[in-house]
Order: sequence, then structure tokens, then C-alpha cells
Amino acid sequence: MRGDNEPWWFFENWRDDIIAKYEFDNFYDALKAYKQEWQRLAHDYPEFKSQEDFLSAFWVKSEKRWCAECAEDLQQYHGLALLEEWHPVETFENRLPYAKTSGGAPHKICQFKGLGS
Repeated sequence: MRGDNEPWWFFENWRDDIIAKYEFDNFYDALKAYKQEWQRLAHDYPEFKSQEDFLSAFWVKSEKRWCAECAEDLQQYHGLALLEEWHPVETFENRLPYAKTSGGAPHKICQFKGLGS
């Protein structure tokens, strides 16, 4: 995904930010692909936050987009999401090792997102 929000927000129209989608027959093949893409994004983007539910955001502080509604620059994120039936993964027990952060905090989001506008 690519857009103004980290993938865990699931604001209205969040699927519009999807730039590529892959489907797998089993969870372990999907997890392997997630790990490979996670490594690639972590190499390309120095800032990241990953949650134990396999939702990750990667960014470069200089990559921003002007938001006319907010009248300010918004951070642009490269999101990675491993989902089950379009929802965060809940069935995999060993999720804690996937929660990681680079130390940088994600930047503010548009205050108008998710309000039905």
C-alpha cells in the first residue's frame, strides 16, 4: 500500500491505497512472502513500525504530500499487510517477534480521514 496512513488504521476507502495484492493457498507461503517484502522495504526505508498483527509501515521523513483539507504536509507511508479475509491475522500464535520499530515515531495523519468525507 502507499498513502497518508499506516495500514492499521483501516480508514474508509483504505483499499484505494493498495498498489499490489497477492493471494496464497496457505498461511506459511503468505508469511514467507511477507517476510521477504518486509526485508526489502526495511532496506529501502530507514523508518518503520511493524505490529504483531503483520501490519507494517515504512517511510522516509522527506517523502510528504500536501493535504489541502488539513493545510499541511502529510507523511507518505509504504504499507505492508498480511491479512486473512481482509482482516488482521488473529489465528497465528507466534506473532510477537513481528512487532518491531526503527525508533522513529510515525508522523501525524490527516484529521479529516475516516470522518466520512
